[in-house]
Amino acid sequence: MEALRIISEEHQSLASILHAIRFMLKEVGAGRLAPDLKLFQAMVHYLDAYAEQRHHPREDPLFARLAGRSPEAAGALAQLAAQHAAAPARIAALQQALDRYVADPAGFEPFAKAFDDYADFYRSHMMLEESAVLPLLRTHLGAADWSAAEAEFEADMASRDLAGHEDFAGLFSKLVDCAPAPIGFGPRPFGG
Repeated sequence: MEALRIISEEHQSLASILHAIRFMLKEVGAGRLAPDLKLFQAMVHYLDAYAEQRHHPREDPLFARLAGRSPEAAGALAQLAAQHAAAPARIAALQQALDRYVADPAGFEPFAKAFDDYADFYRSHMMLEESAVLPLLRTHLGAADWSAAEAEFEADMASRDLAGHEDFAGLFSKLVDCAPAPIGFGPRPFGG
């Protein structure tokens, strides 16, 4: 069940980025931290490129397998499918709020609110997967399902590596290096 391990690790990485941004926005709002706009931009980019464009498409085939095996999963799977389909609009709203903030410091509060909305949604989204769907995957998928899922995950990862896609592990490390303590090793400017 390597696929479940990967999904859980990705959830942990995403949760840590959400926590980091929330912490930094709180500190900026309280005047204890100077905003690093490039770091905010990199973090929102990570949420878009990694969570929305890489993580969700990886989950969908696994969830489709469950749909054929577990009628009790139908409600949660329908909710997750709708949430995955709405991802482009959700991340676009966050990106627009960040763009307005980058253009004008008066946009801080709307960006902080947009981020809080995004983070609250995303945490509940991951909790739905972790509490309702992942346990059903463990229960209802058989060895052949897991073998096929593992092959799909490996093929996805290999195709992304061969295509020269973004180094998300490296980006994550750089984000942690630049984020302020206690959530990172910084603060230091992101720098791009």
